[in-house]
Amino acid sequence: MTPNPSPVRTPTPSGRKRNPQLDGLLLDAALDILADIGPTALTMDLVASRAGAGKATIYRRWSSKAELITEALAHFRSTQVDLGALPDTGTLRDDLLSLFRPQSPDEAERRMRIMTGLASLLTHEQAFAADVHTAVVQPWAQAHLALMQRAQVRGEISATADLLTLSQVVPAMAAYRSLIQRQPFDLAFLEPLVDGVLLPALRP
Repeated sequence: MTPNPSPVRTPTPSGRKRNPQLDGLLLDAALDILADIGPTALTMDLVASRAGAGKATIYRRWSSKAELITEALAHFRSTQVDLGALPDTGTLRDDLLSLFRPQSPDEAERRMRIMTGLASLLTHEQAFAADVHTAVVQPWAQAHLALMQRAQVRGEISATADLLTLSQVVPAMAAYRSLIQRQPFDLAFLEPLVDGVLLPALRP
């Protein structure tokens, strides 16, 4: 995975003013359908039906299925981590672990289905590989980089550590676990990775 993937392309269709709330409903519907039946069977009509909207509502926003999926991935990315409200516990280890947010069983199940749908997308639509990487890995890598830079300023980790590379270790492993192994990303997976791999690589 490259350290600086291209940003997710967000279409800017013309027409009447967009309704962010309706946009969110439509994009959530697209993600749910992607999770349920995969990208090949996903259609604009199915998304409209799932969201309880008219077909014209869909086509005013996205001229093609590719545009819709691209923006759905951008929407998924926006739900991953809040870069403006990162934890600040005083230690890098606790900051990294605090990024993990426990989910309800329903939330965890939906996320796993979405990740399975994204894995299917990679299998059938290689053109979306960079967008999937940007949606799944990049937000967490950016968060880890910010936390590591803060720890470096505190003198907690090596001043010469390759933060750009190491900030991608946990996000990339989490993506592999979810997309390839189809296993949940949980604290039992995260703690050994932070303690046994990441922190030893960061310390002098």
